[in-house]
Amino acid sequence: MDFSRLRNIISRYCVGEEIWVDNRTVYIGHKEPPPGAEAYIPQRYPDNRIVSSKYTFWNFIPKNLFEQFRRIANFYFLVIFLVQLIIDTPTSPVTSGLPLFFVITVTAIKQGYEDWLRHKADCSINECPVDVVQQGKVARTQSHKLRVGDIVMVREDETFPCDLILLSSSRYDGTCYVTTTSLDGESSHKTYYAVPDTMAFRTEQEVDSLHATIECEQPQPDLYKFVGRINIYKDKEEPAVRTLGAENLLLRGATLKNTQRIYAVAVYTGMDTKMALNYQSKSQKRSAVEKSMNAFLIVYLCILISKAVINTVLKYAWQWSPDRDEPWYNHRTENERQRHVVIRAFTDFLAFMVLFNYIIPVSMYVTVEMQKFLGSYFITWDEEMFDEELGEGAQVNTSDLNEELGQVEYVFTDKTGTLTENNMEFIECCVDGNVYIPHAICNGQILSAASSIDMIDSSPGGYRREYEDLFFRALCLCHTVQVKEEETVDGIKRGIHQGRPTSFYISSSPDEVALVEGMKRLGYTYLRLKDNYMEILNKDDEIERFELLHVLNFDSVRRRMSVIVKSSSGDYLLFCKGADSSIFPRVVSGKVEQVKARVEQNAVEGLRTLCVAYRRLSESDYQEACHHLTEAKLALQDREQRLAQAYDIIERDFVLLGATAVEDRLQEKAADTIESLHKAGIKVWVLTGDKMETAAATCYASKLFRRSTQILELTKKRTEEQSLHDVLFELNRTVLRQRSISGLSVDCLDFGLIIDGATLSAVLKAKQEGAGHCNYREIFLEICRNCSAVLCCRMAPLQKAQIVKLIKASKEHPITLAIGDGANDVSMILEAHVGIGIMGKEGRQAARNSDYAIPKFKHLKKMLLVHGHFYYIRIAELVQYFFYKPLYDTAYLTLYNISFTSLPILLYSLVEQHVTVETLKRDPSLYRDIAKNSLLRWPVFLYWTCLGVFDAVIFFFGAYFLFDNTTFTSNGQLMTTNTQMMFGNWTFGTLVFTVLVFTVTLKLALDTHHWTWINHFVIWGSLLFYVIFSLLWGGIIWPFLNYQRMYYVFMQMLSSGPAWLSIILLITVSLLPDVIKKVLCRAVCPTATERAQECEKLLPGSEAELTPLAFRRSYKGTSADSSHLHLGAVETLSLRRSGPLPQKLLAHLAEGGGADVCSLSPYMLRLSGAGFAYYAPGPETSV
Repeated sequence: MDFSRLRNIISRYCVGEEIWVDNRTVYIGHKEPPPGAEAYIPQRYPDNRIVSSKYTFWNFIPKNLFEQFRRIANFYFLVIFLVQLIIDTPTSPVTSGLPLFFVITVTAIKQGYEDWLRHKADCSINECPVDVVQQGKVARTQSHKLRVGDIVMVREDETFPCDLILLSSSRYDGTCYVTTTSLDGESSHKTYYAVPDTMAFRTEQEVDSLHATIECEQPQPDLYKFVGRINIYKDKEEPAVRTLGAENLLLRGATLKNTQRIYAVAVYTGMDTKMALNYQSKSQKRSAVEKSMNAFLIVYLCILISKAVINTVLKYAWQWSPDRDEPWYNHRTENERQRHVVIRAFTDFLAFMVLFNYIIPVSMYVTVEMQKFLGSYFITWDEEMFDEELGEGAQVNTSDLNEELGQVEYVFTDKTGTLTENNMEFIECCVDGNVYIPHAICNGQILSAASSIDMIDSSPGGYRREYEDLFFRALCLCHTVQVKEEETVDGIKRGIHQGRPTSFYISSSPDEVALVEGMKRLGYTYLRLKDNYMEILNKDDEIERFELLHVLNFDSVRRRMSVIVKSSSGDYLLFCKGADSSIFPRVVSGKVEQVKARVEQNAVEGLRTLCVAYRRLSESDYQEACHHLTEAKLALQDREQRLAQAYDIIERDFVLLGATAVEDRLQEKAADTIESLHKAGIKVWVLTGDKMETAAATCYASKLFRRSTQILELTKKRTEEQSLHDVLFELNRTVLRQRSISGLSVDCLDFGLIIDGATLSAVLKAKQEGAGHCNYREIFLEICRNCSAVLCCRMAPLQKAQIVKLIKASKEHPITLAIGDGANDVSMILEAHVGIGIMGKEGRQAARNSDYAIPKFKHLKKMLLVHGHFYYIRIAELVQYFFYKPLYDTAYLTLYNISFTSLPILLYSLVEQHVTVETLKRDPSLYRDIAKNSLLRWPVFLYWTCLGVFDAVIFFFGAYFLFDNTTFTSNGQLMTTNTQMMFGNWTFGTLVFTVLVFTVTLKLALDTHHWTWINHFVIWGSLLFYVIFSLLWGGIIWPFLNYQRMYYVFMQMLSSGPAWLSIILLITVSLLPDVIKKVLCRAVCPTATERAQECEKLLPGSEAELTPLAFRRSYKGTSADSSHLHLGAVETLSLRRSGPLPQKLLAHLAEGGGADVCSLSPYMLRLSGAGFAYYAPGPETSV
């Protein structure tokens, strides 16, 4: 019996190792191995088709209906509709079926259109042309037809169609350069290597003659991990076996750069590619408001069922007496008499359910759908969110989450292309204590003003000149920069200067490009790498050649890189650059203190710094270094650890040369946006695939981290020094100790956490031993809760989604938002409650898969603090308002839902502004007032429900007792003896209904803060329409009606003076509790929003400055009759000294006040006029 399959399953699920759980064999060119080599076992793999759509033509209707009827409201109304069809009910099935059909149809059309767009995007990708080598020739085919084992030719600037193993390149050293922007967000160029035995292949015939197989692991989502080997067969010799790693694997979605063409073999295709495995399936997102609506609906369902049960019991209790079993007006048929009592009782129960069904507001769901759809246009119409450079504004891909924008508690943002422009600028360098500041050099573009070198200190002489030359040579040699004569990007030729082609630099790191360009301005130009010789042009216009012997690549643990070169004079030189923390401990001489002081000063200014050092090697030192490096590189086991040990031995005893400072340009207003989000109570996390040092510098520049922030590191470097268990508990003790101290002290220490992808994987997988239910995940979350900001670096796309999912699933269940601009951000965008894509330079995959798309990161501020705030306020009021419901004539009921009340609340939910846009932008803290679904919590819901019950009691019993004294007339009608008004059931109902319509409409008018002509037209027009409709409906005999119950009822009611008085009295009593509650709340414990409203009312048409900003006084004289406030060079308003506010302010200033910001915040208004002046900075100034 074969136990291999069982053994594989056990090793996969029990041991947990993924290094070699299973493997696949790829036959290059679909050629069988030679006889006797190995068994030929053809394997089936998926084709290269990418599928991101949710539906197909065949499953759209059943799948979409299933998803829609999972919503409790839709399912409930379907049941009610079916009951109305099956049994004899008091109301028509149309009243439930028509709104349900409308909601289902509109939602299906919207979701179908969105999925159709995804189908179009998939087709455009799957039908892309691809060059395949077949029988020694290049044939053109479509991407989806690629199979595992096909040999593919890719040209420069083309995107790899699947995951490929590099066989050969047009470059003679067998390398190629790739940008992985759409995968990990890094737009820099990375170097990949061909298989040594095939790197010399140059033609299709040579590549097609290759006879080899590849054994590699099964597909997995880790972008930085690949294990495999290639077996190359030559005649009858033993096959040559070569190891394959991540440096040989070209990933789907990456782009070939600075290489004419490459030949590679497909190993993973379609949904097996690493890019596809990092994608998250698109699921239906539901907002917190919709969840609250469902919860409220369950409460009302319980009330409805209770009412139906009670009425059913009361009916049979009343009919228990034989003389009441069959009243004269309701004789039963023979079938009804023979039916079992249980069946009759159940039928009556369903009839009561349908009868009282209108306490469930079916029209609310229709109105909510319309409000979301129409409201989404306000985002697309917003001119402030239009970008002139792109020529595009904000886009709404789904309108279901508008209100969720006002509930965000966590923002997860990408770094490259989202926070930054990825545009490095060389600022200065410090050489042996001397500071050099060239003019602006920005990403390869030399400005015309930069024509000379500006040195702060005098040029050194003698031996110091040697240090200067060594420093400049070190930066010209210690890098991985590639040289290209010119490059066309978006139709613009880069590398052209003053009409002449010049060298253009590309690299795996934009910092390196900025440094090499900086050296070029300072007189040392890196020319090229040719035949393993690096050439530079010195300041004397002489070409110097250095033989490149070894490159000790940068890694995030060492935080430095080195090169070993041989000069033309035969000297061996080791040049090293890296972070100050990794260079200074290895330095034995040099001006350490002066350089360290300059580095610290630049760090305070938010610049990215690097230190440069060197060491001269003797012949024996060089041979020893070669021995260590060769031994480590040939190791098949633990290669990375052995290389790290070799690097550690070689990189020592340095002489410090100096340091550099580079600035990473942030996107416009990125720092201001993050600061506003912090003030709004929103936590911001940066999730990036970039290196820790690069990402940390960006976090400081964007004010995510401040200089006072204590950084906690949870990285691979630290977990190698200590166990993960010890590091986690140590960090947890640190934050908990500080939290207990901050409760007793005013000064509270700010924490920031940095974690990398490798440590995150360990945290998510490992469980704490011996601690039962407590695991590392909970400890990690506890640390994060006590940090004001978190930076996650070296994140794979799927890890970004895992972070978002982790926070979503925490015990607080916060609302999350993810924002990014690349395909590597799609997974977290789909995972978050709200996903926002930026229409950046890295393609449109993020924007296409997001819920909303914006041109720049700065637009997130208005999207959340203004649009999100308004959307939530509006829909919360709409939902609560709709729990007023009557039961009346079918025509009245239908028009009540459509015209009498739905149109006013719909318009209110589209245009209401409880405070101005400027106030919301100026005071982000107002966002806290609506956090955590505060307007749809259970206390608020119970208040509205009790208010509805109170109004219903007032309506019914008020009308009942006011017209209690009634007698029968000769024709069987009831007439009140005090008013002589005909008062039957329909007249009573019409009176109650009239009071209801006027009360709910006037309540909406009382809640309206932002009045426009449209509000006036709809609110007062709906009341007028109700009166006109009632007069026409009851005043004319309509020929199409079989019976007319409302004939002349409304006119007769209005003909009575006491009826008018009763209507006015009942409306006043109904509105009184709500008015009293609002007045008391505003007077006793006003919210920040209510205080903002009061300040806006002080001076109509002006803007109240609420933000407690830092300010200074500037007296400009006084005036006898007017006071003057001037705020930060903005417009001013005049105040009469006789007014109460100027008197208080002048008294405050006369008493020497003003030093305390909080004491002056009530007076911070924008005023105009002349005379007394008070100066404060504008809203962009931080405290």
